[in-house]
Amino acid sequence: MTHADIVYELAEVNIARLKFPLDSPGLKDFVDALDPVNADADAADGFVWRLQSDGGDATDIQVFGDEWLIINMSVWRDANALTAYMYQGRHREMLARRREWFERVQEAMVAMWWVPAGHRPTVAEAESRLLHLRTNGPTPYAFTLRTSFPAQGAQPVALEVPDGLGCPA
Repeated sequence: MTHADIVYELAEVNIARLKFPLDSPGLKDFVDALDPVNADADAADGFVWRLQSDGGDATDIQVFGDEWLIINMSVWRDANALTAYMYQGRHREMLARRREWFERVQEAMVAMWWVPAGHRPTVAEAESRLLHLRTNGPTPYAFTLRTSFPAQGAQPVALEVPDGLGCPA
């Protein structure tokens, strides 16, 4: 199989710094919405996989050794499938309320990268991609929706993201 024959899927990770403990009243709406939002993702066109523990979500999976950070990681057919899910329905409602639940953080908290079809990224891989993006900006190794790259890592591809919903450039 040559490089050109490999089929790629889009991996994404997003992390967030909690304002309150997960079991606090301040995060009740967020926690209550996790199962329905994850079910929407599982049923979405182009969804491939998401990171989850035995509890069905990823809230108890640690990232960067920080108990105040939570991680969400998934794999999608492509950026169009991911954005179609992100900016509609319950997930859009969650995005609109994110400042109620999560701290505003300057460094990149969202990264994307291409994986060979069937690959399931690890938390360590996600941490590496986020750190690379923070250090180098968008590259084929780790990029954002605003500055993405095709699977072969050629020139960046511009993608329109609604104002106030995307990740910072």
